[in-house]
Amino acid sequence: MKRSLTARDPATRASLRQVFSELGFEVIPFKKTEEQVLQHVPKDVRLTVTASPAKGQDATIDLTVALAGHGYSVAPHLSAQQVRDRAHLADVVARCREAGVSDVFVVGGDPSETPTEFKDALALLTALHELDHGFADIGIGGHPEGHPTVSPDVLFQALKDKASLATHIKTQIVFDPKVILDWARELKNRGIDLPVHVGVPGAVHRQKLIRVSGGLGIGESAKFLKKQQSLLWRFFIPGGYSPDKIIKGLAPHIGKPDNHIEGFHVFTFNDLGPTEAWREQTLRALA
Repeated sequence: MKRSLTARDPATRASLRQVFSELGFEVIPFKKTEEQVLQHVPKDVRLTVTASPAKGQDATIDLTVALAGHGYSVAPHLSAQQVRDRAHLADVVARCREAGVSDVFVVGGDPSETPTEFKDALALLTALHELDHGFADIGIGGHPEGHPTVSPDVLFQALKDKASLATHIKTQIVFDPKVILDWARELKNRGIDLPVHVGVPGAVHRQKLIRVSGGLGIGESAKFLKKQQSLLWRFFIPGGYSPDKIIKGLAPHIGKPDNHIEGFHVFTFNDLGPTEAWREQTLRALA
């Protein structure tokens, strides 16, 4: 087994310990996901369920309700491309409230076959707030590497427009801690004061990444792999990738006044056994 993540500096070590005790895992709503979660994931690990264009919004809510019934804290992704209309949104909210779900994550989502009245995440967020939704925590997505065809100013303004309707930001996967930190500092400079949870892949097997990256309709968590195939190979270059590098690179900056980075969010790609083993091993090393 590879050497565990640790740190000599007491403050960084304490920060890492806090981060790993509060990690959340994202799962994809496949047929055996519920069974895999029950087998591998302790009840104190927060979960999110991604929205799969192939399976639709209701599959996300079905799994969310099932996992909540087992005692997990679960946040479903609500996708503007999959929630058909306000009546569908009201039904989704009612199902979540009945199951005791208090958190959601709102995304624009990939275009799908589903006709929807919501053009983007802001439209869905606005409609959500017009309901008596009862959610305590509403997440939105952040993209530290920007977009090749959209200016940074436009992206930051879009985030600012959504920020007043949300309580935290979860980022897409970015491999460079400096890029993430610079972006988080710019959020602060622009008055976007939401806590940031940085997205990292878990301890995912190479074969799983290859299968996931080639798949269709698996949701937000693997979008970066489908659209940026060159990134996939960073997982396979010796020394080229480890979630530990991202986490350790950012840990000293958590809690500093120049940014709002609060913790990390793990894209598991449903490789739950190895990812939970990595989390537990790291917690032991930091004890």
